[in-house]
Amino acid sequence: MKKTFISLATLVLASLFSASAMAKLPALSDEAKAKAAEAAAKTAHGNKVADFQLCKSREKVAAHYYKTAKSGGKQTTPPVATPPCADPGPFVAAAPAPAAPAVAAAPAKKS
Repeated sequence: MKKTFISLATLVLASLFSASAMAKLPALSDEAKAKAAEAAAKTAHGNKVADFQLCKSREKVAAHYYKTAKSGGKQTTPPVATPPCADPGPFVAAAPAPAAPAVAAAPAKKS
């Protein structure tokens, strides 16, 4: 009986606290949206740099393998053709879009 009461009380308290946690957050400002977009662009560029570094290291390992296998007299298969490693270059932040000028409403004509 005591365990049932404790479980029921815990369930009631959890439902009360979860209802307050479901409050809706205010919409992001334009500045916050721009910061989020720049952070996403930096992350994407970082991923491209990591892919480039991985590609270069794979080429280096493959070249070393073929060099040592050839000098050791091992028979190797020809390397698989892969696309060349593309260097993404340094990160360049996108220029912020100019704000659109506010369009004034035309005055109403009186007849």
